[in-house]
Amino acid sequence: MDESKGPSHYVRLTKEKEPLEEITPGELNQPVQVPQLVVHRCLECGQPLPESYEPPADEDWTTGVFGCFEETESCVTGLFCPCLLFGQNVETLRDDITRNDACFCHALCVEGGMVIAAATLFFHGIDPQTSFLIGETLVFAWWLCGIYNGLFRQSLQKKYHLKNSPCHPCLVHCCLHWCALCQEHRELKNHLSDNVYMQMTLLKPPPVQVMTSDGQKQEEPAPALPPSTVPNGNDEQPKLEITPV
Repeated sequence: MDESKGPSHYVRLTKEKEPLEEITPGELNQPVQVPQLVVHRCLECGQPLPESYEPPADEDWTTGVFGCFEETESCVTGLFCPCLLFGQNVETLRDDITRNDACFCHALCVEGGMVIAAATLFFHGIDPQTSFLIGETLVFAWWLCGIYNGLFRQSLQKKYHLKNSPCHPCLVHCCLHWCALCQEHRELKNHLSDNVYMQMTLLKPPPVQVMTSDGQKQEEPAPALPPSTVPNGNDEQPKLEITPV
């Protein structure tokens, strides 16, 4: 076909290339989460549990909510600086929250409301307007105290299968906040101190074999192992010898 007589009826097809996506190094090597392979285990014993399993909350607390004087240190800390004791409890219970963050949130929500109410009463005195403001601030701080601290108390109960004692966690912190903080601190301390006694087993390594120039094997004594620091009932250390094959 002569192109000089008229326009061409052919259309040139071109393939447009899409811009390449930038891939950072190591982006494609991330682990893949497969829900069917996720195994729920008990936090205490590590036993596999079904997906629909809910641990029964039937364990008793090791100490009562009014046993503050059983440990003087936590009692004094919870009375004069409850935000610090709350930060210690959260740091022991949760790995993703630091002590300073928990302490700051508690001081902002609970102690902050009490300070605002006290400052309003000091500068403006008691009158119908300021009384309503003071009451509203105290109620708001009381509500935050019960909700915020009750959630962490509920997490503690789920972890150790504890029952509601004496009532719902949020209601306990609303009515007995300082006593509840001391009880939670003692509970965490008691569970962390319950170390299981396990006997150590000493393994005696095989003697070292050295090949001499005349083709004979010589055995060198194995290095001595330090004595075990965990004695048994007869003050004898269990021995297990491994002989070369």
